[in-house]
Amino acid sequence: MTKSAMRQGMPYGVPPDLVPLNLGRGEQVRAWLERLPAIIASCVEEWHLQLRPCFSPLSYNYAAPAILAGGQRAVLKIGYPNRELGSEAAALAAFDGRGIVRLLDWKPEYGAMLLEQLLPGTALTRVTSAAEVDDARATSWAAHVMRTLWREAPADTSPFATVAQWFEGFERARHGHGFGQLPSALVDRAEQLYRELLASAGPPELLHGDLHHGNILAAGEGSWMAIDPKGLLGERAFDTVALLGNPMPDIADWPDLPRILRRRMAQLSEEAGLDRARVEAWALAQTVLSSLDALEDGDDEGHATAATVATALMP
Repeated sequence: MTKSAMRQGMPYGVPPDLVPLNLGRGEQVRAWLERLPAIIASCVEEWHLQLRPCFSPLSYNYAAPAILAGGQRAVLKIGYPNRELGSEAAALAAFDGRGIVRLLDWKPEYGAMLLEQLLPGTALTRVTSAAEVDDARATSWAAHVMRTLWREAPADTSPFATVAQWFEGFERARHGHGFGQLPSALVDRAEQLYRELLASAGPPELLHGDLHHGNILAAGEGSWMAIDPKGLLGERAFDTVALLGNPMPDIADWPDLPRILRRRMAQLSEEAGLDRARVEAWALAQTVLSSLDALEDGDDEGHATAATVATALMP
């Protein structure tokens, strides 16, 4: 912690939420957790922030509302400095506040972003439900965010992963943890679809990469904006997949799930201007891969939910 922060009586601690998920990420992340109080204090001092209690619950990253010297509301987000965090910052800079929260500043040496705060900030998760009228309304707002967000790939694509690179997860699954609750025939079909979709895709665009209900927030006056982009290069239809499998894990228990998913895919295709056949193909291929990834990570609940959705997506 800086001497200035100590004089101001700001003993920043590590929020308990951050510890369980980060402890399994290796010694370097453990060391980052130990440094986090000092990093927070440095950000407060250098950005002249009035920091408020952090959001809850947290997952892998620290995030707290703050007020800038001029009175503007902001969010301080700090994560372990790695490629994924750098990709997020680069994507926010490229999207430049169009359909997504605006990046105000970025300190890569700290893994710290200063973001505008979206108010009231209610997640789209709170709006959707198994009731068709609720889910249709939430899906429509998500489609609008998608149309506003998507951009041509920037000249410098080096910060971003590609959908083709994500496909490598199938190879790991073949020689790793197996298929869990997924039948091998379903995995084979998903892998075939992935190959066909990649071979027939047009020039890649910059996508969000994780555009689910929890990453779309109310921004006032009936508008909604995205947060937490992965920053991924691929075709637009791919960016609908995360929305189809959410909200997790509740969606696995929704009645008549196949019908709900078909309606979502039809609505997203129409309102976001996408080819429905490709939306449906990406949905099955990527949901299977998500289930395999969760299995590999030891996330049994995530694997089970994605497996349920993938099975419901089968024609």
